Amino acid sequence: MRTPVQRLLWLVALFVLGRAAPAHAQDAATILNQYVKASGGARALSRIQTISLQGTVAAQNGGKPGAYTFNVKLPNRYYSELVVGDQAWIEAFNGKSAWHQDAGGEISTLVGPEGLQLEAAARYYNSHLLNPKKNKLAITYVGGARVRDRDTSQLDVETPSGVKWQVFLDAQSHRILKESALVAGVNQEIFYDDYRAENGVQLPHKIELHRGADRYSISVTRAAVNEPVGERVFDFPRKSQVQLPDLKALFQQIDANQQAVDKIKENYAGTKVEEETDYEGNGKPKKPDVRESTFFYLHGTEVSTLVKMNGQPLSAEAQKKESARVLKQIEELEKTAQKKESPDQKAKQEQKDEEEEEVSIDAFLRACQFVNPRRERFRGQDVLVFDFEPNPEFKARTLVERVIQKLGGVIWIDEKALDVVRIDAFFVNNVKIAGGLVADLQKGTRVILEQTYVNNEVWLPTYEAVHIDVRVLLLKGIKVDGTTRYSDYKKFNVETLSTIGKPKVTADPAAGNPPAKPQ
Repeated sequence: MRTPVQRLLWLVALFVLGRAAPAHAQDAATILNQYVKASGGARALSRIQTISLQGTVAAQNGGKPGAYTFNVKLPNRYYSELVVGDQAWIEAFNGKSAWHQDAGGEISTLVGPEGLQLEAAARYYNSHLLNPKKNKLAITYVGGARVRDRDTSQLDVETPSGVKWQVFLDAQSHRILKESALVAGVNQEIFYDDYRAENGVQLPHKIELHRGADRYSISVTRAAVNEPVGERVFDFPRKSQVQLPDLKALFQQIDANQQAVDKIKENYAGTKVEEETDYEGNGKPKKPDVRESTFFYLHGTEVSTLVKMNGQPLSAEAQKKESARVLKQIEELEKTAQKKESPDQKAKQEQKDEEEEEVSIDAFLRACQFVNPRRERFRGQDVLVFDFEPNPEFKARTLVERVIQKLGGVIWIDEKALDVVRIDAFFVNNVKIAGGLVADLQKGTRVILEQTYVNNEVWLPTYEAVHIDVRVLLLKGIKVDGTTRYSDYKKFNVETLSTIGKPKVTADPAAGNPPAKPQ
């Protein structure tokens, strides 16, 4: 049995043991070179650590003028604040969490596409469109376009998460005239004008922001490059934060509760669809493989049966082999469970669990530090949320500890149900295995595990996503995107099902019927 945190670390271990940017069109390269020169030159842009803009928002409908604040900081910090009348919108990414404050003052973590869009905004603005390959940006030339009676060159900028920005560069000045993108779920268009040099870098002093159907005219009153910007600017406001509980005690309670959770999960079966996409050497995605399976739980383990491959049902022969494989797995799980029931095996298992706990949960708690604790709602439930980041004072001794120490991300915990309901973890730095000779896991490799509360009694998996970017043996680069979506949960009582395989089989796994639990 594995808690979600242990499953996360297990997946990370699999990546360690097991698992180029696309070429840009010449037109895009030429346009980017022109932009870099017009914006201050590669040397000035490469020295940017922070950019800060402050300005006033023109009064609307007889109201008071508003205020605008924009901050970015290497490597991936982003903060945008718009105050109009009695309302204020904030969108930010602090390197681990994407969060926003809506017009009503509600502060919350953004997940899914909205969170990825804010994270992409942080990557885009901190790149200054320099070194696309290093910054993992796919930039393509779309063609010419007219923007406000000016000729422009349109570039599409795509981040590794698939978020796209449309960038329009003035054909004469070669500076950015317009940007268009989805940001935190809102269609946003930004027009720039009145560029002036600030510390050798050209920055706009007039901005027109189209946010959905609303338009805001902004006059920049202060622009600064490389002035100190503290980390607290990008973090959750203090008013939204709470005191963290004793995390070691909390994770021990979650681990102790896992057996009860596993027992409840055995009353559920469902469907899952796995999609895996490999990439060509030039960055172009291959056709994804799609596997559809039915599944149920037995002794804390998910038992799945493949029923379709790339939309096609299995052949009769493949069904027969799949049924035999599943029945063998069930028998092995039963034998293992029976062994664990003996007093000697119980003692050995408890000792093994303690050792695994030391490698997983305890190492996680020591190798990371935890910040920005807050209480939010997730899928209708009250949860504790906090960010985690590498602990620079922790001295890693093993490969697993070195890997964990490179992790950053966010974790959601239901303290009442004693379960981890969501984890979003990624590598904040490259991880070299054997000095990079065996493998080099790239910064940005990511794992997301998400659950949903079913029948008001148990959290069950609903979504998993992995993005793997690794270079193997100094030569081969492997990039894989994978998602698993769980659905169609149905509850049944396993104790009422008939015996399987001794000698009679009462269900055919390959036909989509869950095998019965042996009595």
